[in-house]
Amino acid sequence: MSTKATGEPQGSRPTPVPSPQYASTGLDVWTMMNQVAASVNAVNLGQGFMSYPPREFIRRAAQEALVENTHNQYAPPRGHPGLLKQVGIHFANRLARPIDVSSELSIHAGANEALLSVFTAFLEHGKDQEVILMEPAFDQYTPNIIMAGGKPVYVPLRVQSGDKDPSKDVISSHDWKLDMSELEAAINENTRIIVVNTPHNPIGKVFSREELEQIGDIAARHNLLIIADEVYEHLTYGVDHISIATLPGMWERTVTVGSAGKMFGVTGWRVGWSVGPAELIQPTLSAHTRIVFTSNTPLQEGVASALKLAKENDFLSIQRQEYEHRRNRLMAIFDDVGLPYVVPDGAYYLLVNAAAIKIPSDYSFPDFIEERGPNFKLVYFFIKEFGVSGIPPTEFYSEPHRHLANDYIRFAFCKTDEGLDKAAKCLQSLKKYLKETS
Repeated sequence: MSTKATGEPQGSRPTPVPSPQYASTGLDVWTMMNQVAASVNAVNLGQGFMSYPPREFIRRAAQEALVENTHNQYAPPRGHPGLLKQVGIHFANRLARPIDVSSELSIHAGANEALLSVFTAFLEHGKDQEVILMEPAFDQYTPNIIMAGGKPVYVPLRVQSGDKDPSKDVISSHDWKLDMSELEAAINENTRIIVVNTPHNPIGKVFSREELEQIGDIAARHNLLIIADEVYEHLTYGVDHISIATLPGMWERTVTVGSAGKMFGVTGWRVGWSVGPAELIQPTLSAHTRIVFTSNTPLQEGVASALKLAKENDFLSIQRQEYEHRRNRLMAIFDDVGLPYVVPDGAYYLLVNAAAIKIPSDYSFPDFIEERGPNFKLVYFFIKEFGVSGIPPTEFYSEPHRHLANDYIRFAFCKTDEGLDKAAKCLQSLKKYLKETS
């Protein structure tokens, strides 16, 4: 009797197996550290979500969009017309050029999907095409590139702090430098894309005009596409953010990616965008249409309204001041306990150098931490013993360069004053571990 209709195995066919890329059942770093933090009720300064609600005018914009019947069906794949208009106005001001929203702009399901769409549009499976990433690099870049058929190639930013010792002295995010000769040496006939993240996660570096011009010159000489990840464009402290697309000759080869989640503190809304010349945005839109087809309609309308209202509420300026206050508060906490850090010029992360922490030699770590190396052990120890969680920045590095981050912990300061005050009290207990090393 035939077994075709019963769902029973056919002959000796092997059991289906997943792709090696997705066969692992291990936890991602965000889930792992969040679970460890929850186990001891730690102050969560790890993942970069806001621990406070968005402004009332932003919430109201989304609420009003939800009750409007015309906003509850599919938006056009390119984006809701109202949002396209407002993002077009935003970028016309940001990039000092008119933006044709019918061809030079696409709305996405968050900046991450925008990045995946660009990679998918410009990388071809089976061609060994390469993408250059500057490490530390946001951990979604690598899997997105691989999913699109590309190969990531890593060039690290290296600390050049003069006479300062990063394990003992506070340094600047600008002390992390890209060696332009090392960047150019990584380029070959298979290279297609350079990813530029500024303001940078997790360093907080804001690339200078000179640095961007040098990167742009290299991209132009080798005819490379630039993906500019600028999701923290409005979060800078005392320095100016420069979009590489504004530099001479760079608009034609750059796709700039942005995020409403980062701009308005609504990371769960998952609304982002890509902007660039039509010949770059059209294939990006084609890939987006096949990945998700379209993005959340009511929240697109909510973001459109928030963009209109942000100026009259002086939102971006006030928000920047609030983030700078939180940054300074967190830096003061680590000044007090005696650990140096990297002063961020942008974004909302603080890299703290914890090389002075002495972990007892007999301290016990679970297997899922032990197997991930010394940086994960350091972060786990912080969470368990001091009650403050962070993220191990080695997760932002390829294997050959992970040692560069072994002494660091990334903390997010997009948190309430109450949360930062609690962290300050918890961290007092680490002083005894510093005394043992003196």
